[in-house]
This record gives sequence, C-alpha cells and structure tokens, in this order.
Amino acid sequence: MHPRDKEKTAFMTNSNNFYYEVMPFGLKNVGATYVRLMDYIFKDMLGRNVDVCVDNIVIKSYSCEQYIKDLQDVFQALRNHGMRLNPDNCTFGVE
Repeated sequence: MHPRDKEKTAFMTNSNNFYYEVMPFGLKNVGATYVRLMDYIFKDMLGRNVDVCVDNIVIKSYSCEQYIKDLQDVFQALRNHGMRLNPDNCTFGVE
C-alpha cells in the first residue's frame, strides 16, 4: 500500500488507533485495485510470458532455461514494487 494511503485505512479500538500496512482483501474495490497493480507491475510481460488471474501469477515458458529467466524477471518486478509472495501458496515447474 502506498504510504500516503495508510491513513485512509485508520480505525479505532478501545485502546489504540491503527491503520493497515498492506491492503486487506475485505476492503471495497480491492480486487480492481489489485488487478490494476498487477497490470502496472507486469505491463511488459502480460500476454507474452505472464498471465495474472485473481490471486495467481502464471509464468509460461517453452524451455527450462527460458522459465528460469522468466522467473527471475517476475521476481525482480515484484521486488522493485515491494511485493512479496507467500511461499506456502507457490508452485513451480508445473507442465
């Protein structure tokens, strides 16, 4: 989440005030926001070697060597935008 938008997610409890560091998926329009972000991050790769659908990033390659290079490109794009993946939900090398 962009730092200037964190204050827009603020909420109060009996003991403190809080705000979200990352966008929770229960918020309104979060799906559209996520799709726009993925389109922005992968603008050069979408349709060529990357497809994004809901919460999946699919990397498609014709060879193992190209797959490794495509993985590096995807990881670098995610890193450049401060995104992280949950390793428990990742699957690699599926035919």
